[in-house]
Amino acid sequence: MNTLNFLDANVWLALLWGRHAHSERARLWFEQAGDEQFLFCRFTQITVLRLLTTEQIMGQDTKSMSEAWKLWDQVRADDRVTFLPEPEDMEKEFRSRSRLSRPSPKVWADAYLLAFACVSGVKLVTFDRALKVRGADVLLL
Repeated sequence: MNTLNFLDANVWLALLWGRHAHSERARLWFEQAGDEQFLFCRFTQITVLRLLTTEQIMGQDTKSMSEAWKLWDQVRADDRVTFLPEPEDMEKEFRSRSRLSRPSPKVWADAYLLAFACVSGVKLVTFDRALKVRGADVLLL
Protein backbone atom coordinates (compact mmCIF):
# COMPACT_ATOMS: atom_id res chain seq x y z
CA MET A 1 0.00 0.00 0.00
CA ASN A 2 1.33 3.43 -0.94
CA THR A 3 0.27 5.76 1.85
CA LEU A 4 0.33 9.52 1.30
CA ASN A 5 1.96 11.08 4.38
CA PHE A 6 1.63 14.87 4.72
CA LEU A 7 4.38 15.76 7.19
CA ASP A 8 4.06 18.58 9.70
CA ALA A 9 7.06 20.92 9.90
CA ASN A 10 8.07 19.36 13.23
CA VAL A 11 8.56 15.98 11.54
CA TRP A 12 10.56 17.48 8.66
CA LEU A 13 12.76 19.33 11.17
CA ALA A 14 13.35 16.12 13.14
CA LEU A 15 14.36 14.35 9.92
CA LEU A 16 16.80 17.11 8.98
CA TRP A 17 18.33 17.90 12.37
CA GLY A 18 19.99 15.10 14.31
CA ARG A 19 19.78 16.91 17.66
CA HIS A 20 15.99 17.32 17.51
CA ALA A 21 14.30 15.63 20.47
CA HIS A 22 12.38 13.33 18.11
CA SER A 23 15.02 12.85 15.41
CA GLU A 24 15.62 9.17 16.08
CA ARG A 25 11.90 8.37 16.14
CA ALA A 26 11.29 10.34 12.91
CA ARG A 27 14.17 8.69 11.07
CA LEU A 28 13.15 5.20 12.17
CA TRP A 29 9.56 5.79 11.01
CA PHE A 30 10.78 7.30 7.71
CA GLU A 31 13.15 4.40 7.02
CA GLN A 32 10.52 1.76 7.83
CA ALA A 33 7.91 3.39 5.60
CA GLY A 34 9.22 1.69 2.48
CA ASP A 35 7.60 3.00 -0.70
CA GLU A 36 5.17 5.37 1.02
CA GLN A 37 5.06 8.97 -0.19
CA PHE A 38 6.07 11.98 1.96
CA LEU A 39 4.40 15.24 1.08
CA PHE A 40 5.07 18.85 1.94
CA CYS A 41 3.33 22.08 1.06
CA ARG A 42 4.78 25.56 0.71
CA PHE A 43 3.71 26.42 4.27
CA THR A 44 5.54 23.45 5.85
CA GLN A 45 8.58 24.04 3.65
CA ILE A 46 8.87 27.71 4.64
CA THR A 47 8.34 26.83 8.29
CA VAL A 48 11.19 24.29 8.24
CA LEU A 49 13.54 26.67 6.43
CA ARG A 50 12.69 29.39 8.96
CA LEU A 51 13.26 27.08 11.93
CA LEU A 52 16.61 25.88 10.58
CA THR A 53 17.78 29.50 10.50
CA THR A 54 16.40 30.46 13.94
CA GLU A 55 19.05 30.58 16.66
CA GLN A 56 16.50 30.20 19.48
CA ILE A 57 15.55 26.82 18.02
CA MET A 58 18.80 25.53 16.54
CA GLY A 59 21.36 27.04 18.94
CA GLN A 60 24.89 26.23 17.78
CA ASP A 61 23.44 24.33 14.81
CA THR A 62 21.77 27.43 13.33
CA LYS A 63 22.03 27.36 9.55
CA SER A 64 22.50 30.13 7.05
CA MET A 65 19.76 30.41 4.46
CA SER A 66 22.03 28.70 1.91
CA GLU A 67 22.79 25.87 4.33
CA ALA A 68 19.08 25.44 5.07
CA TRP A 69 18.40 25.08 1.34
CA LYS A 70 21.17 22.47 1.05
CA LEU A 71 19.58 20.41 3.83
CA TRP A 72 16.17 20.73 2.20
CA ASP A 73 17.63 19.67 -1.15
CA GLN A 74 19.02 16.52 0.47
CA VAL A 75 15.57 15.44 1.64
CA ARG A 76 14.04 16.39 -1.73
CA ALA A 77 16.51 14.09 -3.47
CA ASP A 78 14.49 11.15 -2.12
CA ASP A 79 12.02 10.10 -4.84
CA ARG A 80 9.36 9.51 -2.18
CA VAL A 81 9.30 13.22 -1.22
CA THR A 82 6.87 15.35 -3.21
CA PHE A 83 5.49 18.88 -3.19
CA LEU A 84 1.70 19.03 -2.81
CA PRO A 85 0.09 22.26 -4.02
CA GLU A 86 -2.73 23.79 -2.05
CA PRO A 87 -6.11 22.47 -3.17
CA GLU A 88 -8.24 25.13 -4.86
CA ASP A 89 -11.32 24.38 -2.77
CA MET A 90 -9.62 24.47 0.61
CA GLU A 91 -10.82 27.79 2.04
CA LYS A 92 -14.21 26.54 3.22
CA GLU A 93 -12.57 23.77 5.29
CA PHE A 94 -9.89 26.15 6.60
CA ARG A 95 -12.53 28.67 7.70
CA SER A 96 -14.62 26.01 9.43
CA ARG A 97 -11.58 24.81 11.42
CA SER A 98 -10.55 28.33 12.41
CA ARG A 99 -13.83 29.82 13.64
CA LEU A 100 -13.28 30.22 17.36
CA SER A 101 -15.08 32.71 19.54
CA ARG A 102 -11.84 33.67 21.29
CA PRO A 103 -8.39 34.77 20.15
CA SER A 104 -6.09 31.82 19.55
CA PRO A 105 -3.06 32.67 17.38
CA LYS A 106 -1.63 29.15 17.61
CA VAL A 107 -4.73 27.57 16.08
CA TRP A 108 -4.26 29.25 12.67
CA ALA A 109 -1.43 26.98 11.53
CA ASP A 110 -3.10 23.87 12.98
CA ALA A 111 -6.39 24.71 11.25
CA TYR A 112 -4.57 25.25 7.96
CA LEU A 113 -2.66 21.96 8.12
CA LEU A 114 -5.73 19.97 9.15
CA ALA A 115 -7.82 21.55 6.38
CA PHE A 116 -5.06 20.94 3.84
CA ALA A 117 -4.82 17.27 4.81
CA CYS A 118 -8.58 16.80 4.89
CA VAL A 119 -9.27 18.36 1.49
CA SER A 120 -6.25 16.64 -0.09
CA GLY A 121 -7.26 13.25 1.34
CA VAL A 122 -3.87 12.60 2.94
CA LYS A 123 -2.68 11.55 6.39
CA LEU A 124 -1.13 14.33 8.50
CA VAL A 125 1.97 13.09 10.37
CA THR A 126 3.07 15.09 13.42
CA PHE A 127 4.52 15.12 16.92
CA ASP A 128 1.87 17.65 17.98
CA ARG A 129 -0.73 16.03 20.25
CA ALA A 130 -3.17 18.93 19.75
CA LEU A 131 -3.36 18.14 16.03
CA LYS A 132 -4.16 14.51 16.79
CA VAL A 133 -7.06 15.60 19.00
CA ARG A 134 -8.46 17.93 16.31
CA GLY A 135 -8.02 15.74 13.24
CA ALA A 136 -9.43 12.43 12.08
CA ASP A 137 -6.62 11.18 9.83
CA VAL A 138 -3.61 12.20 11.89
CA LEU A 139 -0.66 9.98 12.79
CA LEU A 140 1.06 10.98 16.03
CA LEU A 141 4.66 9.79 16.04
